[in-house]
Amino acid sequence: MTELLLLGIAAAVAWKLYQLARDPHDAPLRSVTLCLLTAALSYPLAMPGGASGVDTVAGHGTAKLVQNVLLLLTVYFLMCFYLYSADEQAGRRRARREAVVVALVALSITVAAVSVPHQVFAGSFSTADMTISQIAFFYAGAGVYLMYALSVAGQWTRRYARMSSRPHSTGLWMAAIGLGAMAVACAVRAVIVAIRWGGGTVPRPLMAGVAFLLVVSILLFVAGVTYPGASARIASVRLWLRHRRDYRRLTPLWQLLSEAYPENVLRPASPALRDQWRARGVHRRYHRRIVECRDGLVDISPYLVDEEDDSSVLDLDAAELADRLRQAVTRIGQGDPAPRQAVPLAMSLGDDRESDVRQLIAVSDALHPSGNHR
Repeated sequence: MTELLLLGIAAAVAWKLYQLARDPHDAPLRSVTLCLLTAALSYPLAMPGGASGVDTVAGHGTAKLVQNVLLLLTVYFLMCFYLYSADEQAGRRRARREAVVVALVALSITVAAVSVPHQVFAGSFSTADMTISQIAFFYAGAGVYLMYALSVAGQWTRRYARMSSRPHSTGLWMAAIGLGAMAVACAVRAVIVAIRWGGGTVPRPLMAGVAFLLVVSILLFVAGVTYPGASARIASVRLWLRHRRDYRRLTPLWQLLSEAYPENVLRPASPALRDQWRARGVHRRYHRRIVECRDGLVDISPYLVDEEDDSSVLDLDAAELADRLRQAVTRIGQGDPAPRQAVPLAMSLGDDRESDVRQLIAVSDALHPSGNHR
């Protein structure tokens, strides 16, 4: 599970780096990229293997210090994303001021960390001796800044959520709740540090509950950030599957009409193999097939009705129209001239394209040997 999560973060960073390379002057995109990059770099340092490896090379506690500095930068760049998105010019000035703040916080906790023996600093949050002022300041300083930056980012997220529509608003509200919960968890941790620094004790269930809240809030934030994109991707896949299915279901009608009017078959924009699975290719082939079927029906329509039944052609059901189409193709093959002008066929009573396509599919299904090809 850990490796899968790390792989997902790495993939997200790689994608954002690719987007940034294509548009290096996009300030909000640059902030998101740096936010993900610092988060990705901090993640291995939180794992026992990564932390022990860094500590072995650089000394005990180094991994924890670097991880916390990277977390400070992560929330700073997250805040910068909202600043640049709201007003890039004003956001740039605010980002410079915020950079001074995060630099001072990072410098302060670094000084606090290196001013104590390595073995004292090596413990975790739950086991560290908070009566040592430098240790208490390290955790409190980082926690207070995280609380501040997360609160600012949460306020911006709520503002954008109110202005957005679904599915973006849903994802933004999830992210806002996650950011708010993370800020609350950081605030509670700061209070715990103050209590322990003063010599008090904190029940372990409370510390475990805060840690659990932090994990849940992070997962909720990640889910909120990915929800709009995932929702759009799911909708895109569903549309791809539907167009691919309908394209195949239109094959009997298309084959019959292209046999009678091969000149109506449009030239493909790219090789068939390349269009076979690509989303754009599938959609293009689907819409091209609809146009070819429509053109063929218009051309073949004079063979399907007599002089007296103009109105009845719109009332033909799919099965009867399929029978007349077969007979018409036979007449065209025999060289019979068109008896009259073209008339509309298989036209929807509504204005939407989907109703029109459903009628074409109904006729095509009736032409299939099984009577209903899916």
